[in-house]
Formats: sequence, C-alpha cells, structure tokens
Amino acid sequence: LTGENLKASLEEIRIQHEKAKESNMDCALMVTGAALEQISHESLMEDFFEISQGCKVVVACRVSPLQKSQLVRLVRDSAHPQPVTLAIGDGANDVPMIQEAHVGVGVSGKEGRQAVNAADFSIAQFRFLERLLVVHGRWDYRRTCKFILYTFWKNAIITMLLFYYTFFSGYSGTCMFTSTVWTSFSMILFW
Repeated sequence: LTGENLKASLEEIRIQHEKAKESNMDCALMVTGAALEQISHESLMEDFFEISQGCKVVVACRVSPLQKSQLVRLVRDSAHPQPVTLAIGDGANDVPMIQEAHVGVGVSGKEGRQAVNAADFSIAQFRFLERLLVVHGRWDYRRTCKFILYTFWKNAIITMLLFYYTFFSGYSGTCMFTSTVWTSFSMILFW
C-alpha cells in the first residue's frame, strides 16, 4: 500500500470503526511493521492515531525496536490530556520502547536482562504484572497522596506560625525556630 491506496485503506478502516461504534461493538486494530513504515513515510501517523484511539486494543506485530518507540512517542505527543504510558518488554529489542515510555517494566527471562536493566520496574514473569499494577500501583498512589497532603499542611502550619510570630517580635526578623527544630520538624509532626 502506498500513497492514495494507503489513504483509502485508512478511510475504509475509519468507516468500519464508525459503524462498529454505532452498533456498540468493540474494535481492535492490528498493524504490521511494514504497514506502519508506509504510514510513517506517507505522514499519516496522525490519521492512524485517530483511528487507533477509538479501538479497545491496538496490536503491533513484526515491528522493529525503533517503530515500537515511535508508537509510544506518538501516544505521548498526540493524546490530550497526555496519558501516562507503560511499556512492557522482555528482550533487547524492547529497550527503546521501555526508555521512551513514562514507566517501563522489564520481564526477566530467556531473552536476557537488557529490558530489565533499562526498565523502572522488574518482574520475573508476566503473571506478576497484574499484582504489580493493581496492588503495588494502588499502594504507591495512596502513599504519594498522603505525602503530598502531609507536605502541604506541614508548610501551611509553619507559614502561619511564622506569620503570627512577626507581630509578636515587632517585625524584627528574628528566627522563631532553631536549626534543630527545622531539621526534626517533619519527624515530630509525622508522629
């Protein structure tokens, strides 16, 4: 497929997608490396992204490592609001994709440890992925929220104390807390 044939094919896929959406059916899209190369050479990546955005799943088969990273970059740059991208790989051919994504997960196995070395998180088998995302991801989200709230309220308390202290000190600019209090304040307030 080249030129007008490729544009016609993308338009046909778009029409089929609209029909499926009207009848409340889910869509899936499978693209090969050769087709993806043609799409990128014809500058139709934005059209491809619009079609793939409406699909439940997009499967890219027989794609090169560079094409994998380009797909992740396409999602990062084109989607609004910008999503957090996750790349999962188990070999050296997945390293560019893992490095391009916001979060990379490497699966150690028969293909070596290159993906594990390049990833943010490492798991031994694909079956551990659900626990990593659902359990540990939720725990991390809750801890991060608590830390942000703690930091905000800690700084609000310090600011209000310093604000009221300036009235009692006659605007002299003296420090209300010693350096020991500043360094141990987080630990004392946390307990």
